[in-house]
Order: sequence, then structure tokens, then C-alpha cells
Amino acid sequence: MQMVPRRAFLTKGIGRHKEKLTSFEEALREAGIAQYNLVYVSSIFPPHCEIVPADEGIRVLQPGQIVFAVVAREATCEQSRLVAASIGLAVPKDESQHGYISEHHGFGQRTEEAGDYAEDLAASMLATTLGVPFNPDEAWDERREQWLLSGEIVKTEHISCTAEATGDRRWVTVVSALVFCG
Repeated sequence: MQMVPRRAFLTKGIGRHKEKLTSFEEALREAGIAQYNLVYVSSIFPPHCEIVPADEGIRVLQPGQIVFAVVAREATCEQSRLVAASIGLAVPKDESQHGYISEHHGFGQRTEEAGDYAEDLAASMLATTLGVPFNPDEAWDERREQWLLSGEIVKTEHISCTAEATGDRRWVTVVSALVFCG
């Protein structure tokens, strides 16, 4: 049995609740994916796979369906602690080759910083696979420009979510995901 997804979407959500598990459920609800049985998969973006808008991807899925996804998740109830969850994506020019998806979760990073980090991770993995030279000590913006100019990496992007705990002993959970939908 061969299962190679042809479509995927990116989504994110934030949940807050006195119970950690319920805050995760709320984050999944906000992301629009709480009604599925999520199976976490690793970091390969399949050849010929297309990114579609989240509402389009959700329309083809059914509640209770087993759905494969790359998920980043972080939670805290520590007052003023900032949590981040990001998914990075890097797609090669040659659509017959696979790309990379990265997940990043952490503390103390703002949305753009966490997103750039996840995007850089995905692009770095793809660059090493394609043999595109890069200096890991250069800034992400410099590497991104170098990779795009090489013509081998056609697209990089990310989706990121951050939130800060309020200090009322309520959990805050952030989720970002790439969900395969067909």
C-alpha cells in the first residue's frame, strides 16, 4: 500500500484552559483540526505535493478520519512565559524531488523569530540533500537569498504561533501544523 499525499495545508491555533490537555484541545480547535485523529509524521514534503488553503483542505476531511500531520506544540502555565510553535517548509525547484518540513517549539521567541528559525531548518535540510553550498554561520536572510539565487530551492515558508501565559494558573498551548489532506 502506497500512501503519498498530494495536498497539504498549514494551520495554527492557541488554546487557554486550567487543564493542560484541554488547552491543547482548544489550540487544535482554533487550528480547525481537533475533529481528526492526528498521526504525527516526520519531515518529508512529498514530490508533487501542493499546499492548499486550510479551509479547502479541511473541506475534504471527515470528523474521526485518521490524518497525517507534522505538528509543533508547546505549552506553559508559568506567568509571562512566551511559548512558540512553528512549522517550516522548503520545496525544491524540481517537483519530482521531495522537500523538507521542520517543526520547532520553544520558549522566549516572538512569532517571526520562531518562524524564521523553522524555515531555516527546513531549507538547511533541503540544501544539504541537493548539494547546495551554504555557510551555517551566515544569517538566515543571507542563506535564504543564496539558496533562492541557486535556483534549486524554489520556495520556503513558515507558519508560526506564539502566546504568553497570563499568570492565572491557566495553561496556554500553541500549535502549528502541516496537515496532509489528499
